[in-house]
Amino acid sequence: MKLSSSEEYGLRCLLQLARQPGGHSLTIPEISQAEGITHHNVAKLLRILRQGGFVASARGQQGGYALAKPPDQIAVADALATLGGRLFDASFCDHFAGSADCCTHSLTACSVRALWGQVQQAVDQILSRTTLADLLEQGYALADEETLLDISA
Repeated sequence: MKLSSSEEYGLRCLLQLARQPGGHSLTIPEISQAEGITHHNVAKLLRILRQGGFVASARGQQGGYALAKPPDQIAVADALATLGGRLFDASFCDHFAGSADCCTHSLTACSVRALWGQVQQAVDQILSRTTLADLLEQGYALADEETLLDISA
C-alpha cells in the first residue's frame, strides 16, 4: 500500500494552482518548472484532473489551468480517487493469492484483510475531511515554524 507518483504529482499540481491568487491560471511549463515534473506528466495529470472536474482550462495567450472550485471545496480524498484510487480495496487480495488461483482466506475470516480495511477507513476519514486549503495552511504553518527555528539557531 503506497501512493503512486501520479497521485503525489497530481496533488502537487493542484496545490500549485491553489496557491494562485484570484484563480490566476498557470501553464503546463510553469507548473512543470515549479514542481520539477516533466511537461508530459503535468499535461497527463491535468487532463485527468480536468476530466474529474478539479481544474478548468482556457486556451489562448492568457490561457492555462486554474482550479474549477475554491481550494476549500476540494477534498484530498476526491482528488486522489480521481488520480489513482484507494490504497486498499477488496481486489487487493486477488493479487496476493500465492500459488493458488485465489487466496486461501477468501472464504474465511481474514485478519489481514480486516486490518487493511480498518487502515483504509482511517485514511478515508482523514483525507475526506482534508481540503487543498487545509494543506496550504499546514504548509504555510510548517514553513513559518522552520523560519523561526532557523532564526533561533
